[in-house]
Amino acid sequence: MADHPVADHVPDLRHHGDAELRDAAVPIRLDFAVNVRVPEPPRWLRDRLAAGLDTLAAYPDATAATEAVAARHGRTCAEVLLTSGAAEAFVLLARILRPRRAVVVHPQFTEPEAALLAAGHAVGRHLLTGAFTLDPDAVPADADLVMIGNPTNPTSVLHPVSAIARLLKPGRTVVVDEAFMDAVPGEPETLGGHPDVVVVRSLTKTWGLAGLRVGYVLGPPELIRALKAAQPLWSVSTLGLIAARATCEPDAVAEAETLAKQADQDREHLLARLAELPGVSVPAASRAPFVLVHTPGAAILRDRLRAVGIAVRRGDSFPGLGSDWLRIAVRDRTATDTLMQHWRQAVATPR
Repeated sequence: MADHPVADHVPDLRHHGDAELRDAAVPIRLDFAVNVRVPEPPRWLRDRLAAGLDTLAAYPDATAATEAVAARHGRTCAEVLLTSGAAEAFVLLARILRPRRAVVVHPQFTEPEAALLAAGHAVGRHLLTGAFTLDPDAVPADADLVMIGNPTNPTSVLHPVSAIARLLKPGRTVVVDEAFMDAVPGEPETLGGHPDVVVVRSLTKTWGLAGLRVGYVLGPPELIRALKAAQPLWSVSTLGLIAARATCEPDAVAEAETLAKQADQDREHLLARLAELPGVSVPAASRAPFVLVHTPGAAILRDRLRAVGIAVRRGDSFPGLGSDWLRIAVRDRTATDTLMQHWRQAVATPR
């Protein structure tokens, strides 16, 4: 493990999986680059959203959605703020927090660091290596803001609650990105109910709502008040609020659990097929609906797959990783088998 200043490495923090789908020579027919888990929202959710179209003349009222999120996590409404996706949450946190030393645990989703930099903060990187597991005692003791993903994008590691809780100390804010926590059956390591941890969650991944932009922050009331004061009025649309309320209902939570269990099975199939490929390794214990892969020549492989309409996510835009890394989203077995077929063909083709 290592703690490095940002200047030591300047990856493209604004590169995300959707960029892999644009400007391809041929249309992308199989997307393993974007971590949205379904191609579209389920019918029942689309029906709820469609019914909300008649209410769009009124300004959004977040009261009911806030109550639903609070009930889902056993929090009070004063501990919940709905946001325009998790990305807005990171921007708001960067604007209202005043850390003396901010540290982002990498490799992880890059928007938290990008938001801190945009707000003028100096940022340190604590880089995890090997199996990408967290040693809380190795995080710089003087860091008064620590940001970490759980399960972490792109490593797919699910850190134990006990490890993240050990990051807490007087005068330190700990922010946990739980955008993929509902993709883990039972959510065993969630800190959504912890009164002293700031948790950011997203509805994008499980429910196919990347275009709607809705997420939320769970945290101490005084922090939530400050975030709300910094947030633009009516930041979350009426349809976003309908989605937040709907997906916190018991039937929706149960459906997310079913999807998470299916993703577990599909991920095991992906891991088994990857293990058949020479030169490919998966160093992390994968628990999320994506897998981080190391393979020499990954950049060439990615280009060759893209040329036949298959997108995978480059790894070198994540701090701590290089050009020999790829992130592969979990898809159904048929799609995975097709990926493996083209992967073998791409590797067999002379450079």
